[in-house]
Amino acid sequence: MAHNRQFLSLAQARAPFFVGVDVGGTNIKVGVVDDDGSPLSWLSIATEVERGPDDGVKRMAGAIERAVQDAGLAKKDIARVGLGTPGTMDVAQGILLTPGNLPGWWNFPIKQALADACGLPVTFANDARSAAYGEFWAGSGRVLHSMVLFTLGTGVGGGIIIGDLLVTGEHSAGSELGHLIIDHNDDARMCSCGQRGHIEAYASASAVVKRTEEALEAGRASSLKKRIDSGEELTGLMIDEEAERGDELAMEIILETARYLGIGITSAMHAVDPNGVVIGGAMTFGEHESKIGRAFLERVKQEVRERALPTLADLTTIDFAKLGGDAGFIGAAGLARRDYMQETKG
Repeated sequence: MAHNRQFLSLAQARAPFFVGVDVGGTNIKVGVVDDDGSPLSWLSIATEVERGPDDGVKRMAGAIERAVQDAGLAKKDIARVGLGTPGTMDVAQGILLTPGNLPGWWNFPIKQALADACGLPVTFANDARSAAYGEFWAGSGRVLHSMVLFTLGTGVGGGIIIGDLLVTGEHSAGSELGHLIIDHNDDARMCSCGQRGHIEAYASASAVVKRTEEALEAGRASSLKKRIDSGEELTGLMIDEEAERGDELAMEIILETARYLGIGITSAMHAVDPNGVVIGGAMTFGEHESKIGRAFLERVKQEVRERALPTLADLTTIDFAKLGGDAGFIGAAGLARRDYMQETKG
């Protein structure tokens, strides 16, 4: 989906229809989705955080209107809107609390504000949990009854779905898989949240870059150094590229990242016993299309085989996500659909 986005025509689509909104620190993605989870339209607008939440909500409502028109529909055809946002939140109250990448949007009643602005009922959820639901509903988890998603990006996000239930928790902080502890030592790496030993401190893109920098500073030979010395910024993509070219350090870092992720996945499997585990996000090393991606996935599976209870290791599928960057808005729409179905049945 992320690499070759395809849209259904209105004639092919199945009503009812839903809109998904995926809010990020840089961009906001909006799309119309049918009852089977297939997109009819999609667009992206700049978040422009500095303009404040009221302006952001106003522009979200405008984007929803455009996406609906692009799908060949009218607002009356939309059953509900799903909204996924980053950071801490009170899902029950519909309030953004302290999202780190949305400064100035703190303690903002975003759910009601968007409902008022677009004139449609809104379902509110965390963005990573929305992405997990998207994969469960319309992606890699479509054939699964229960699923755990790990998203690898600047941080590590996650989501847990059991049956049709998205695990949100009593304090809207359920499924925070990036904060699973994989190192209990006093000198464990520091996570962005201020605590030590979390998987995000080892397997996120920012952690991969930091671990690589430390290795280079310790004198490890690598083709990465030549690129950095020429003025390029060290990124996860650069590490992936040099691993593809045979750089030993880059490949070592990637496989070590897979080992850390495998440890966290094993803990999640023991807690949930899902049908499958799905790995998504921006840092998946080319997935099945790349020898590096395939090696990364196999190293994750190897770690799970060595650590998990045999039954779980044998029966739990582990694979890459399918929806890419579309998972967020599709999942937000899917959660809106879930609420709509519950309301209409009730």
